[in-house]
Amino acid sequence: MKNKVLVADKFPEKYIQQMKDLGLDVIYEPKLGEKDLPEAAKEVEILVVRSTVVNEEAINNSKKLNLIIRAGSGVNNINIAAANKKGIYVANCPGMNSIAVAELAVGLIIAIDRRIADNVSDFRNGKWNKAEYSKADGLFGKTLGIVGAGQIGVEVINRVKSFGLNIIAWSRSLTNEKAELLGVERCQTLEEVFTKADIISVHLAQTADTKKLISKDLINKMKKGAYFINTSRAGVVDEDALIEAAKAEKIFLGLDVFNNEPEGKGGDFTTPLQGLKNVYLTHHIGASTEQAQDAVADETVKIINEFVNSGVIRNWVNRIKKSPAKYQLIVKHFDKPGVLAGVLELLKTGNINVEEIENVIFDGAIAASCTMKLKDAATPDMLKKMNENPDLISVSQVEI
Repeated sequence: MKNKVLVADKFPEKYIQQMKDLGLDVIYEPKLGEKDLPEAAKEVEILVVRSTVVNEEAINNSKKLNLIIRAGSGVNNINIAAANKKGIYVANCPGMNSIAVAELAVGLIIAIDRRIADNVSDFRNGKWNKAEYSKADGLFGKTLGIVGAGQIGVEVINRVKSFGLNIIAWSRSLTNEKAELLGVERCQTLEEVFTKADIISVHLAQTADTKKLISKDLINKMKKGAYFINTSRAGVVDEDALIEAAKAEKIFLGLDVFNNEPEGKGGDFTTPLQGLKNVYLTHHIGASTEQAQDAVADETVKIINEFVNSGVIRNWVNRIKKSPAKYQLIVKHFDKPGVLAGVLELLKTGNINVEEIENVIFDGAIAASCTMKLKDAATPDMLKKMNENPDLISVSQVEI
């Protein structure tokens, strides 16, 4: 029986064909929206989305769903908590669109500095305004602050060095050694970045920890006339504070994301950001180059292929980072049927839950080693009974 795959966003046709060539039953419905998914995804095993929201109803309504793939990096459009409760894998395609997003971030910086969009708008309206548009500051010698030095942040750094910018950066994972390799100055705090930088470019994933991390207090620390670029996620910024600063004409904004974006690919919309002359806003197109989409699609097909053929989840994002296990039981045993079943039965008598388990076979398939991570410790009596079992070579337990 073929695995049924629903692709609920625009996807390159040649990669749809690659999925079909894997023997999959592929349903391609790129115009589906959040409200359509509860019914559309009810009978599928694998769901692929880009920007389409996968809400709790869609997940709970599914009968066979086993894997959701975000054909991109961020997964904030997928209800991870609901997926966790049903044991549905969530995977993504990190880094595949880093160059495309970095290119847009750099483009927004240049566009703001030279007011390119306003130049073009006046040109199309038959208005010549060379006197006004000859007032650009230029970028050379200014300080660029990178917030989030992951793959996209690094790609931006690589591209702006040729402009002669001084680059400072902050990231939770940025070490002095990595900063030195990147050729940037590492900031100890976000406050340092927002105080020093003439241009700030944000490259953060949206998580519970980063929600509104760019606060009103930080925005108020920006230099007058500074540029604020966000090509990551709208939720990492206090948008009300951003709008307030823009209305006061204190800063310039270059945004690819904003709150309450339209879900569809076209149509009318309104946002408080409209009408502000110091705001340049693109239509959430950071990852939307043909090169990036091909790279993401290729990675998506690889994820599906590995999952279907080996059960391996490439880029599995909702795997627990640290289990509740407090003890590790290592059981070396003869590779025979029922040996581990006896060990597990003993643990069951004490209501001890095995949080993680891995069994590895030695060459020759005579002996094996099983590592069990336990929430509670096996009792001395259990360990004694295990050691008395002639099919067990050795048993040891440590606190972790």
